[in-house]
Amino acid sequence: MDMNWHQALQQSLSWLAIAFSITAVTFVVAAALVVRFTHWGRQFWQLAGAYFDIRRSWRPLLMFAVLLLFTLFAVRMNVLFSFWYNGFYDALQNLDQAAFWYMLGVFAVLASIHVLRALLAYYVTQAFNIRWRVWLTERLTADWMQGDAYYRGQFLDRPVDNPDQRIELDVSAFVSGSLSLALGAISALVSLVAFTGILWGLSAPLSVAGLEVPRAMVFAVYVYVLVATWIAFRLGRPLIRLNFLNEKLTANFRYALMRLRENAENIAFYQGAQVERGTLLTRFFALIGNVWALVWRTLKFNGFNLGVGQVAVVFPFILQAPRFFSGAIKLGDVMQTTQAFGQVQDSLSFFRESYDTFASYRATLDRLTGFVDANQQAAALAQVTAYPAARALIIEDLCVRRPEGQSLIAHLDLHLQAGQALLIKGPSGSGKTTLLRALAGLWPHADGRVGRPLGEQALFLSQRPYLPLGDLRAAIAYPAQPGLDQDARLQQVLRQVSLPHLAERLEEQRDWSRILSIGEQQRLAFARVLFNRPHVVFLDESTSAMDEGLEHALYALLRQEMPETLLVSVGHRATLAAFHSHRLEVDGQGGWALIEQAAVVLS
Repeated sequence: MDMNWHQALQQSLSWLAIAFSITAVTFVVAAALVVRFTHWGRQFWQLAGAYFDIRRSWRPLLMFAVLLLFTLFAVRMNVLFSFWYNGFYDALQNLDQAAFWYMLGVFAVLASIHVLRALLAYYVTQAFNIRWRVWLTERLTADWMQGDAYYRGQFLDRPVDNPDQRIELDVSAFVSGSLSLALGAISALVSLVAFTGILWGLSAPLSVAGLEVPRAMVFAVYVYVLVATWIAFRLGRPLIRLNFLNEKLTANFRYALMRLRENAENIAFYQGAQVERGTLLTRFFALIGNVWALVWRTLKFNGFNLGVGQVAVVFPFILQAPRFFSGAIKLGDVMQTTQAFGQVQDSLSFFRESYDTFASYRATLDRLTGFVDANQQAAALAQVTAYPAARALIIEDLCVRRPEGQSLIAHLDLHLQAGQALLIKGPSGSGKTTLLRALAGLWPHADGRVGRPLGEQALFLSQRPYLPLGDLRAAIAYPAQPGLDQDARLQQVLRQVSLPHLAERLEEQRDWSRILSIGEQQRLAFARVLFNRPHVVFLDESTSAMDEGLEHALYALLRQEMPETLLVSVGHRATLAAFHSHRLEVDGQGGWALIEQAAVVLS
């Protein structure tokens, strides 16, 4: 007993070095084959390949190597505990008090090392997960923002659902799932090799139907688990689809709840609570139906796995009982056999018992790679060719169409200089707002060339202004970043747009889109223009919630404070004409007329 224990202890360091080298090489080769020849492997590499590129950083690979070493060390600790069990139970059977206390001392050392390893492995695992999650989140948000994919994605034939969930929940699930499945598989395979060797040495021949099977214990556990795994895979296959649907339906229900909260006032005015409740419950019961399908499928899957696991508890005792009662082996050998059998059974069962986890992981892979592909497709959608033009708006051969191909504006040519202003008019649905989208490069069903100020030199004001989260100071300065030394200027522009009651509330962190009325939000947007002083301002019904007197005062303010700024307005009121040097009439069928100082130019 002591010889086996000391030999196991002395071989541990050399075993770790050899096992680490073999496992690392095997893992690299296996990973390369998986990435090359499997769909989900290519999906993984699409998401994580750049993170593990040593040309970017060597730290992820180093941290993974440390985690791999900890995993192999855990397997070796289990092997040492296996020999400890053998010696400890032999000491009990032999009533050897000295050996008993000696083995307890050995256990104290092993347990201390095991606890220290577990704590260090936990820290390194969490650090690895956090850094990977930060990198992937930054990458996906950058992809989502690049080329205005977050907006233009709605024009795809199959737009992705719930991108917010894919960035927040799915990234976290992907990172943790990738690491746990990879390290779990490595641990299972290494444990399988290590404990098969132990079980091989403890196993004896067994006569089955007149045929003697050598090392019967090893063959029994392999046949038992492989058959159980095949059955479990058949039972668990539908879990992949059900987990994917669960993610989608959960996000759909949460999105409906969020929209109800964001539009609470409109819904209350319409007395639409019952309709909204019906919508919520429809989505909720679709989710619940899928949850029940998951429950029944999981019951079958887990029920089979639990039954297989319980039979495996007594199986080695049954096989070794005749040898123990005949005196061929000791109690320690029986307990070590049981422990080795359990380790081999657990290792072989890893892929079976992790099938539901893998099913959920596959659903996460599909959602994240679908999101990445959609971002690339959205960024690649057609748009007008934009080039910088200082304090000017140059439109050359611009054609704007509806998604189905019908022409809204055909071959528009226009040249405006600093200080000039264009008013776009036409019947509802004629493409006025769509023209602004095309000029901003957001509308994919347009072509032509547009020269205008780019970046923060251009501001687009919609009918319902966007107010970002944060304090009032950030809402006024958006998209610029205001400094604390600019408070006096911020307060000045608030007073200029008739919002003096907000001048002392710059530091308040509120949801200003809920606190301010639409009219106040539109005035705040004009304060934003005065603060940023862009070269060109596009206004899409930006005074619709104001009376004509206030509208007149704000346009006059812009002309007075920013005489060189170029204005492009969409509006219906005749009072706007006095502030614009040009008027563009569109009919929604491709025709347009440009009027300048009573001179009409027809297309």
